[in-house]
Amino acid sequence: MRVVIITGSSDGIGAEMARQMAKAEGSKLALVLAARSEEQLRQVADECAKFGTQTLVVKTDVSVQAQCKHLIAATVDKFGRIDALVNNAGRSAHALFEDVLDLAWYEELMRINLWGSVWCTHAALPYLKQSRGSIVAVSSLAGLIGVPGRTAYNATKFAMAGFFEGLRAELKVAGVSVTTAYPGVVATQIRYKGYNAAGTALGSSSLKEDDAMSVEECAGLIVDGMNRRKREVVMSFKGKLGRFMKLIAPGLVENMALAALKDDVKPH
Repeated sequence: MRVVIITGSSDGIGAEMARQMAKAEGSKLALVLAARSEEQLRQVADECAKFGTQTLVVKTDVSVQAQCKHLIAATVDKFGRIDALVNNAGRSAHALFEDVLDLAWYEELMRINLWGSVWCTHAALPYLKQSRGSIVAVSSLAGLIGVPGRTAYNATKFAMAGFFEGLRAELKVAGVSVTTAYPGVVATQIRYKGYNAAGTALGSSSLKEDDAMSVEECAGLIVDGMNRRKREVVMSFKGKLGRFMKLIAPGLVENMALAALKDDVKPH
């Protein structure tokens, strides 16, 4: 039986990954679902259990190191092993840097997006080495290309990309795969719940979402990348093009990033 931990699995991409994996693997899979909302986690767990998948719900705030350690300990106590860790928990943000009066939420965002992944991975690493398992880090295209109004979010996702790229090289000999996923705009509520300049919830999206990728497609690409032990999963043609063009025409890429913003949130 394969044991997989998914953080941020109460809704959005994480919940959909759990459902897709349960449907594909059934009783051969045990899912450990972690997020702050225990009620929502139990709903996802019930959906997965219909396919014969064993589940464990662990209420977890990844911005607290002790809770990350508890998540891993609870998993090992229940199932005795860890085959994959999906670091999916995260929060979004949009604010022009000059409009931010108190930078405390910048630090909090880093704890959620970067440190939560680092703490969970550090605690799980001995078990992942035993199973020669897989680590997944769900970053963002904002971890490859700087987007105006997203300095805090960019910082967390660029940091994730660098950390897991280095870790991938370290773990090569141990046989542990590290897959970094770079979704673009996905049809979830993450941007609505993200920080604004005042450090409260945005309540809306600052990005144009006409061409947003479905949650189902995004989750499927990440699951496939993990199962195939791919180094990276860069989503959308624009994302792949932007990454390449950044090397030869960075000014053009900056203009593309500006164009992705709604007019009312562009720099003034």
